[in-house]
Amino acid sequence: AQAEDRDLFRATMDRLNIPMPDSGMAASIEEALQVAERIGYPVMCRPSYVLGGRGMEVIHDETMLREYVAKAVDVTPERPILIDRFLQDALECEADALADGVDAFVPAVMEHIEQAGVHSGDSACVIPPVSIPEKHLKTIYQYTRQIARELKVVGLMNMQYAIEKDQVYVLEANPRASRTVPLVSKVCNVQMARLATQLMLGARLADLNLQNHTIPHYGVKESVFPFDKMPEVDPLLGPEMRSTGEVLGMADGFGRAFFKAEEAATPALPTEGTVLISSSQKGAILAEVGREFQRLGFRILATDGTHRFFAEHGVQTERIKKEHEGRPNITDAITNRQVHLVINTPADKRSRRDDSYIRKAAIKHKIPYVTTLAAALASVKGIAAVCAGRSGVKSLQAYHAGIR
Repeated sequence: AQAEDRDLFRATMDRLNIPMPDSGMAASIEEALQVAERIGYPVMCRPSYVLGGRGMEVIHDETMLREYVAKAVDVTPERPILIDRFLQDALECEADALADGVDAFVPAVMEHIEQAGVHSGDSACVIPPVSIPEKHLKTIYQYTRQIARELKVVGLMNMQYAIEKDQVYVLEANPRASRTVPLVSKVCNVQMARLATQLMLGARLADLNLQNHTIPHYGVKESVFPFDKMPEVDPLLGPEMRSTGEVLGMADGFGRAFFKAEEAATPALPTEGTVLISSSQKGAILAEVGREFQRLGFRILATDGTHRFFAEHGVQTERIKKEHEGRPNITDAITNRQVHLVINTPADKRSRRDDSYIRKAAIKHKIPYVTTLAAALASVKGIAAVCAGRSGVKSLQAYHAGIR
C-alpha cells in the first residue's frame, strides 16, 4: 500500500459515506505513539509496500508498539508504518465483483469462518454466508457497486469487509482478480474469468444479462499449510499469510461442506474418539463446542482452567496436565495416539508461548488441530453432520442444476 493511494482511497470513502477503521501513518516512534493514542489500542500495524500481510501485527499496548517500530526496517516518510484501529471480535467477509466502469455485479458474499485478525488467505470461508444478517449483505452489495463505479474498475475487483458491533467497515479494495475467483465461479456457476475478459474487451454488464440466484448448497474454502514440513514452527494464525494452497468442499449443508474441506486439506476431522480442549477464551462459544462434543459421544480431555469452565456449564471432561505439571501430560497423550483432535485457542502473548508445544505435537503426529473457537464450532458442526449420515457423491453439474 502506498501512502498517497491510501489517503486518496480514504478521502473517497469519506465522500461516499462508507466507513473505514480509523487509521494513520508514522515515520518514527513518536509519530506511531501519537497515532495509536488517537486511535486507541489494539491497533494493526504493517509496513508499506508489502503483500500477503508480511510484517503485519496486532499491537495491544505501547510496549509492543515500541518493539514493533524498533524492529521495522527502512521506516522513512516515503515508507511509513501504516496503523489501523483493530476491529475486535469482528466478522470478516469479502466480495468479488465484475465491473464495466459504469456498474458492477456481485455473484455472492463469502463469509470468513475465522474472525478478523487472521489473513483472508488463511481463513476458511463459506459461500453463501451462514451468519451475516440480510441488512449487512445488502450493505456489502451496495458498497461494492459504489466503489467499483467510483474507481472505474473494468474486469474483476475484490473487496474486504469486517462487521463490528452491527457496523460494516471497508478494509481494502483490490481492483484485480483474487484467489477466490475460481471458488466463487464453481459454487455460483458464474464463469468470472471469462466474463471479466469480455468486459475488458469492451462488453457491458447490461449485455451479459447477469442475475443473482439463490444458492441451495454450500461451498467451503479451507487453506492448506506447510507446517508438517516445518515441525518447529508454531501454526498459530494471524495477519501474516502462511498458507500455500487451498481446497473446496461442497455439500447441501454447511457442516458437511466444512467437513469435506477439512478432509481434503488433511488430516481429516475424526467422527469419534477423544478431543483435547485447552482454551484461554471462555464464553458461550466454548460451552457450545463442549456440549456438542459431549452429545456426539466424544471423550473430552481439558486443561485445568478449561476443565473448571466446562464443569460450570454441565460438560463432563477429564482433567489433563500441561507439560510443566508432571506426567502423564498432554504431550504423552498426543504421542501415544490417545487424542484424535486438538483444540487450542490462545488469547495472549504468554499463552501463545506456553501452548505452542501442544500445536507442534499435533502437527508432528498428524493429528487434526484447531486454533480458533470459530473453527472449533464449525468443526463440531461438520462432525455432527457427517455422523448424522453420509451422502453420496454429487457432481459439480448436479449442484449447478439446483441453482434457482
